[in-house]
Amino acid sequence: MTPKNIRLLCGAALLVALGAGFGLAQLIPHTEHAAHVEGDDHDDHDDHDDHDDHDDEAPEGVVVLTARQIEASGIGIVAVGRGGGNETRLTGRVESALDARTAISAIVGGRVEQVQVAPGSPVEAGQTLVVVISGEAATLRANAEAAAAEAEAARLEYRRDSNLVELGVVARRELEASRARSLAADAAARAAQAQVVAAGAPDAQGRVAIVSPIAGVVGTVQVTPGGFVAAGGGVAEVSNPAQTELVFTAPPALAAQVISGSRIEVRSPSGDFEAVVLGVAANVREQGNATLIRARPVSGVLPPAGSPVTGVIVTDRQEDGLTVPADAVQTVDGRSVVFVATDEGFRATPVLAGRQAGGHIEILNGLDGSERIVGINAFLLKAELAKGEAEHSH
Repeated sequence: MTPKNIRLLCGAALLVALGAGFGLAQLIPHTEHAAHVEGDDHDDHDDHDDHDDHDDEAPEGVVVLTARQIEASGIGIVAVGRGGGNETRLTGRVESALDARTAISAIVGGRVEQVQVAPGSPVEAGQTLVVVISGEAATLRANAEAAAAEAEAARLEYRRDSNLVELGVVARRELEASRARSLAADAAARAAQAQVVAAGAPDAQGRVAIVSPIAGVVGTVQVTPGGFVAAGGGVAEVSNPAQTELVFTAPPALAAQVISGSRIEVRSPSGDFEAVVLGVAANVREQGNATLIRARPVSGVLPPAGSPVTGVIVTDRQEDGLTVPADAVQTVDGRSVVFVATDEGFRATPVLAGRQAGGHIEILNGLDGSERIVGINAFLLKAELAKGEAEHSH
């Protein structure tokens, strides 16, 4: 049972008790009352003061409670919030994250010598999946070694000419030419070595190890030993099942109103939580230009991939508007009211309620934003107010 359901059951029980003629004062345990009776005279005096305050006739539309009654009934006092907007409900599911699935391709073309994994095999980042022997890679490796040798020879020649210039045997012009040849040979060697690295750092036989860039589980293997794979051809697919995200389908009109960083209230089989939008894009797999909204939870762990979820997102926010928790707005004598905390007690203040979004209701009139109101268990004050009015009518 979720915490929200527990609160609803407790609230229903309290309302039944109130309807049966029990006031909020009678929600305080008898054991607590007995303890005060047996206490010292000072405690007795405080109790009498509490009762005297409560027995005073409250102004019309005001519910007066002691601090002990407020605590016992679970009434929560909150500040008036800012915001407001339109609420849109979304449906979606848990899917593998975009960066959790990697299609791995051959860097160079060649013959497949070894396949070291199978579908379902767990792998670490950098682990070898397939070994390919490539003539192209062997050539690149040989060219790089030759370029390195030429660069070394050019450096030795330049060093020798530098010594001969000091002896007057070699002209300064020849030294400058020797230096230029050495620099050019070094550059050619570095370029050749970069090509070797880009080709997967093959050995002298052109053997290249194709590795997984991420840790995860092998999904498919697309090559077999002895077969040929072209440069850029698919070798295997690796995904990380632990990296999942939320994918919601939304109407196209919502795409322009949702941005990265927007918050979504999500409801799933494993509980309710808040998620943040990662990106919004058109769904090319479906007709009608539907929009895909991808999001990740702010905290907690998502249900398994494939689990259905629903969400609520608030758009067209009005930052200068006033909002209160939805539970704060009660209907008294056909009017919407909120209970404002004042020096007299909790005053039922008429308000003009607007749109509801994200568990809050927009207040268009009746509050100025400085008030502190009852945001939790406000229905208890509504019941107490009705009980008081019924007693006055007799």
